[in-house]
Amino acid sequence: MTSSAGASGASGASGSGGASGTQPSITVWIAGDSTVANGGPCPIGWGGQFKALFNGKVAVTNSAVGGRSVRTWLYNVQDTKDSAGECNLAKDAQGNPTVQARWTAMLNGMKSGDYLFIQFGINDGDSACPRHVGATAFKGTYGLLAQAAKDRGAQPVFVTPVSQILCSGSTVSKGTREPYVTATKEAGTQYGVPVIDLNLLSTTLYQSLGFCPIPGGGDVSDTTTGAVGAFFCDDHTHFDTPGAVRIAALIAQAVREQKLGLAAYLN
Repeated sequence: MTSSAGASGASGASGSGGASGTQPSITVWIAGDSTVANGGPCPIGWGGQFKALFNGKVAVTNSAVGGRSVRTWLYNVQDTKDSAGECNLAKDAQGNPTVQARWTAMLNGMKSGDYLFIQFGINDGDSACPRHVGATAFKGTYGLLAQAAKDRGAQPVFVTPVSQILCSGSTVSKGTREPYVTATKEAGTQYGVPVIDLNLLSTTLYQSLGFCPIPGGGDVSDTTTGAVGAFFCDDHTHFDTPGAVRIAALIAQAVREQKLGLAAYLN
């Protein structure tokens, strides 16, 4: 089930006027990696399929980028580590970390009533810089992103990293993407931000669709046919369009079940 961690401030723009014509126009901003990015032709991320689930009062700006950790998405990161084992951040003349242009553009456009969805934790486990992010730094960066959104009157939403498809016989293996699933939930509690547990929702979906065992072997390949071959690209992580559509629907359903204000805009 989805988590309601940090429900404080979760209502956001309720649009409680009933018909969409009485609702304020809002933007859903998205930060993430390749499982979220628009992509094409494969992989296709769920962020590119999100707009179709809402009425015309919602604009979606998907700034997810393939291959990024939360820190390489946000900052200009160097290839060396500091004494704590975290990758060094490039800094300006005043000693402040320099940020990517995508974040600056997002902040300049973000307004009261908007939403910011954040999903990382797939590339962050890289042992090498620039992508490596430890769990503590991961949570702290989520907190920084969330506070910037709140400062502009927007509602942040944390999303745990989507599960890979990994089978143990006919059972979908759970617990992939740690320690970042737990770190996302803890960040939600720490910073008062609602959390959608996409990791659990996705494994539950894979199990319900009977994806395990994977036809033809233990991983998805270009020879994998049927529902699994249609859902995923030629690996255990990324989605083709049918998969991205289903994952986006999971996010939307969680928005509805957790009674976020954004739910009023769903079709």
